[in-house]
Amino acid sequence: MLSLNEVWFVLIAVLFVGFFFLEGFDFGIGMSTQLLARNDMERRMLINSIGPFWDGNEVWLITAGGAMFAAFPNWYATMFSGFYLPFVALLLALIARGVAFEFRGKVGHSTWSKTWDMCIFFGSLLPPLLFGVAFATMLKGLPIGADMEMHAGFGDIINPYSLVAGVTTVMLCIVHGLMFAALRTTGDIRVRASVMAGKLLIPLAGLLVLLAILTSVYTDVFTVRGPILIAIAVVGVIVFILAGYFMKQKREGWAFGMTGGLIILSIASVFIGLFPRVMVSSLGAMYDLTLYNTASGHYSLKVMTIVACTLLPFVLGYQIWTYFVFHKRLHEKTHLEY
Repeated sequence: MLSLNEVWFVLIAVLFVGFFFLEGFDFGIGMSTQLLARNDMERRMLINSIGPFWDGNEVWLITAGGAMFAAFPNWYATMFSGFYLPFVALLLALIARGVAFEFRGKVGHSTWSKTWDMCIFFGSLLPPLLFGVAFATMLKGLPIGADMEMHAGFGDIINPYSLVAGVTTVMLCIVHGLMFAALRTTGDIRVRASVMAGKLLIPLAGLLVLLAILTSVYTDVFTVRGPILIAIAVVGVIVFILAGYFMKQKREGWAFGMTGGLIILSIASVFIGLFPRVMVSSLGAMYDLTLYNTASGHYSLKVMTIVACTLLPFVLGYQIWTYFVFHKRLHEKTHLEY
């Protein structure tokens, strides 16, 4: 039976997986406004395809951060203080993107629109890039001492392994977003989104293989969790092949599910590789942060579990209802809010 520490570690992992699955296509759509759209109408169609969802999807990240703060305060303190500058850049990118969605259509001037378009593009590019870098460094190890303080230099965070992880995360989000665009739009843009997603599968495959090789070189996750991670890798290959197959068959819903499956497997692998650690210390295993030495007291975890079990069904129900209400495809005659 799982302890409350383990339950909350799993819950936080699920929240991050849900965030990347849902917000992943948001980020992909945001980047696709510059990669796929040929005119302002197509750009608006892409933005409106995520209009009813993007802010609700970000709630998963806020909830994950809140759960981490309450359940594992020492993990939260070490990570957020150690990654202070990258996370500030991440926060500013998310703010700029959200403001751009709301402000872009308020003034009918090309300079105004182009300025906010750049905010949407870079506000969608930076978060997955920074998250990929952060997760890779957490697996690789960071200089964390006995006081649980992280004193990371530039090279500890920015290195070949973390950069490949960041670029791979960006590419995953772009392909996932293109499939969502194919699922939510009609006409020429729907076809081009599916074709572009298919073309990007080859470089994505190369990045995923390179990332797996570098992970085996720079981290110990295949040593401590080898069998289960190899099993996940095999499932990932099958899911990847199915994604390409469904794209060729023009079955966008199944293809979208497969690209989402790749994201789920990738993020789940990070937490499985870490368990029972939450951050790896490059100074020695005795300084690793674990879900035991960073956790709140038993009573706090017990109360949090009761509250989460009570409220979670309502939150999930509301989000499922939102996707059901706004499930219809967009076309050029649809009223575009953004």
